[in-house]
Amino acid sequence: MNAPLREPSFRESVDLMFNRAVRLMDLSPGLEEKIRVCNSTYTVRFGVRLRGAIHTFTGYRSVHSEHMEPVKGGIRYAMGVNQDEVEALAALMTYKCALVEAPFGGSKGGLRIDPREWDEHELEQITRRFAFELVKRDLINPSQNVPAPDMGTGEREMAWMVDQYKRMNTTDINAAACVTGKPLNAGGIHGRVEATGRGVQYALQEFFRHPEDVKRARLAGGLEGKRVIVQGLGNVGYHAAKFLSEEDGVKIVAVIERDGAILNPNGVPVEFLKTHIAATGGVKGFPRGTYVDDGAAALEEECDILIPAAMESVINLTNAERIKAPLIIEAANGPVTAGADEVLRAKGVVIIPDLYANAGGVTVSYFEWVKNLSHIRFGRMQRRQEEAQHALLVSEMERILHSAGVKGGISERFKSEYVRGAGELELVRSGLDDTMRTAYQSMREVWHGRKDVDDLRVAAYLVSIARVAASYRSKGL
Repeated sequence: MNAPLREPSFRESVDLMFNRAVRLMDLSPGLEEKIRVCNSTYTVRFGVRLRGAIHTFTGYRSVHSEHMEPVKGGIRYAMGVNQDEVEALAALMTYKCALVEAPFGGSKGGLRIDPREWDEHELEQITRRFAFELVKRDLINPSQNVPAPDMGTGEREMAWMVDQYKRMNTTDINAAACVTGKPLNAGGIHGRVEATGRGVQYALQEFFRHPEDVKRARLAGGLEGKRVIVQGLGNVGYHAAKFLSEEDGVKIVAVIERDGAILNPNGVPVEFLKTHIAATGGVKGFPRGTYVDDGAAALEEECDILIPAAMESVINLTNAERIKAPLIIEAANGPVTAGADEVLRAKGVVIIPDLYANAGGVTVSYFEWVKNLSHIRFGRMQRRQEEAQHALLVSEMERILHSAGVKGGISERFKSEYVRGAGELELVRSGLDDTMRTAYQSMREVWHGRKDVDDLRVAAYLVSIARVAASYRSKGL
C-alpha cells in the first residue's frame, strides 16, 4: 500500500519553489545558500497587565535579506503565527520587493494573538508594548526595518506603532517613515488601503493584454464577463472583487468566507455582501445568493478565474485535482502549496504567483515611505501648474475651432477631465499600474524566452533571485 502524500508546510513550499528556480541558474552554492536562508529572527515575549492580571504575549520579527536596506514587511496578528510562517513570509517579501524593484530587503513580523478577544484600549496597550520591544532592537526604524499592516492589523495599529516610535525617538525627523500603511492624518498616503486589491486588478488587466498568455489559460477575450470566485472578503479580496466587478465587468460568481460561501451565477453584489458581513460576522443569511456551509468546496466550482485572497495553503493536495479554474491569481501569500502547484501545472492551470500578484501593497508602501522621507505630498508642487497648462491648451483649441467655424466645440466632460491635474491618488495609481505592468513584462520575458521555464512562478523567482544575487555580488559576496 502506498504511503499517503505528505503535504509540505508553508515554509517548505517556499523553499521547494526557490529550489525549482535556482536549479535553472548558475549560482555558486555559497551565494545560493546566502539568498535562501533568513538572516535573523527575533522572538520577543512581553507581559501586559490587563483585566487585573499579567498576560504574556509572543511576537516575532524575521529579517530574511539585507541585500538592500531598510527591510520591509508586514506584521500580522493571528493565533497561528509561528517562527516558520514568519520566516517563509519574510523570504517571499525579499523576492516580491526584488520583482517589483522596490529598494527593500525582506522582513516579516507577527504577534500570536486573536485581536477579536481584546477591546480597542487593550489592543492599543498590547500593540504599543510590542512596538516598544521591536523599536529598542531597531526592528522598527525608517532606515533599517519598516513594518506595514498584514492580516489582523491595519491603519489603527500602524498609527499606534509610529506614535510609540516617536515617543522613543523624539528628535528623528523621519520618524513617520518607520512604518507604512498609516492613516492619512498620521503620514499615510492616498490609495494604500486599497493597494493590494488594486494591484491584483492591474495584474489581471496586464495578463489579459496578451492574447498568447490568455490562450495558455484556455481562455479567450478580455476580462469582461469572466466568472470569478473570491476566497476571503477581507481588505485584499474585497477591493479586488469591487474593482474587477465595477470597472472591468467581471462576474463574482462566488465569495467564500469563514462560515461558508455565497454563490450567484449572475454575480454577487460585493458592496451589499461586505455590509452584510460587517453586520452579521459572516455570509450566512445573505439574501442575494445561495448559501453553502462548506466554503472550501466552493473553491472547486466552475469559474474562469480563482482568487484565493485569505490564508496560505488553502489549495493543497487534498483539493488540487478538483480545482476547475483555468487561471488562479494568488492574492494571498502562499495559498497554493508546492504539492498542489505540481498538480495544477500538470493540468495546464496558469497561476499568477503571489510574489507578483499581491505586490501592490509593498509598492504603495514604498511610495508612502518616499513621501515620508521627502516631507511633501505627491502632486503638491506640480498639480496646479499642470492644470494651468492644460487649460491654456484647451482654450487655444477652442479659439481655433471657433475661428474655423466649427460648431459644438470641445465637450465639458472632456475639458473637466483633461484640465484636472493629477493629485496624490492619481499619481499613486499611475505608479502602481506602471509597476505591475513592468514586473509582469520581466516575468513574461523569461516565461516565453526560456524553453526550460513553463510557468510564471518559476519565471518570477528567476527574475527576483537574479536581482538579489546581483545586489550581493556588488557588495563583494
